[in-house]
Amino acid sequence: MSHKSIYAIAISEGQANQILDSLVNAGFSTNDISVLFPDKDSTHQFAHEKHTKAPEGAVVGASAGGVVGGTLGLLAGIGALAIPGVGPLIAAGPLLAALSGVAAGATAGGVAGALVGLGTPEIEAKRYENRIAEGNLLISVHAENSDEVEKAKDVLKNAGAEDISVASLGEAPTVGK
Repeated sequence: MSHKSIYAIAISEGQANQILDSLVNAGFSTNDISVLFPDKDSTHQFAHEKHTKAPEGAVVGASAGGVVGGTLGLLAGIGALAIPGVGPLIAAGPLLAALSGVAAGATAGGVAGALVGLGTPEIEAKRYENRIAEGNLLISVHAENSDEVEKAKDVLKNAGAEDISVASLGEAPTVGK
């Protein structure tokens, strides 16, 4: 079985921290968990720090770590970035690397394009991009096998996560709520 990613939406940072705690307690490494959410507080700060009139395409370093708390702060590679057409975001985990390329290159497609590149079907990727734009948090978990996929889905369902889906390169996704 190829590696799979399980995606879900958390409606608050508190819920996201609860989900992350549960995932870690279930045996998932913080290196396999990603979170992506809008950064509403520092758009002007990014533009000022970068000395530019348009923050689009900017990738800002680990200073975003001070913005998040709880388990979110323990995830690998927390960073802030601005995606063209989407705006400022905070990302942590493997999604940060995928999205940093989009931001640095000012590539069209934004979050949805990056998620499609990671194996998420376009319709799901666009839904996640819209949910993030509404202020929700996208959580992804990388799983090595079907047992881990089921364990992650159970954790997400039990925590009340929404729009749970499983994706893998070259395979049709499964979607559930």
